[in-house]
Amino acid sequence: MSELIAFIGVGNMGNPMAENLIKAGKKVRVFDVSKEMIEKAKEKKFDIADSINDLLNDSVTVVVTMLPAGKHSKEVYLGKDGIINKVSKDCLLIDCSTIDIKTSVEIGTIAKEKGIKMIDAPVSGGVMGAKNATLTFLVGGNKDAFGLAKPLLEIMGKNIFHAGELGCGNGAKICN
Repeated sequence: MSELIAFIGVGNMGNPMAENLIKAGKKVRVFDVSKEMIEKAKEKKFDIADSINDLLNDSVTVVVTMLPAGKHSKEVYLGKDGIINKVSKDCLLIDCSTIDIKTSVEIGTIAKEKGIKMIDAPVSGGVMGAKNATLTFLVGGNKDAFGLAKPLLEIMGKNIFHAGELGCGNGAKICN
């Protein structure tokens, strides 16, 4: 089965990040709650899902999220129809959102309890870094999940640092 990446949050940062994955030959399907962001994704001819339920099917092997705040990550991952209740144990979760450590650890702990690998990987480098694939990723998560995610992160960025266990990526970003 080929890798299918579900990318949630294709705003100013997520849009060029998803585009870089596509340019690298990855199969990417996207979703955003913002109609404006979906219109921008349509202009780039992204494969767009109608909803998160439509996005998260059995063939998804990786989910990348780039959301504005912890409350959004919590809802998308842990809500009634959240990611963690929809994906298989073989799916890798990569949250690139810059959120609070407590929420990051809460989401990751529940993913781990369900046997799902997850990393927090907030970015530094801004919109130009996203467009130029020169982002810095500060990653929290176990070494196995980090190793699985690293080839994808290298497509979107230049500097990838493993900061420790889950939540440490956001901790390093906050310190930075």
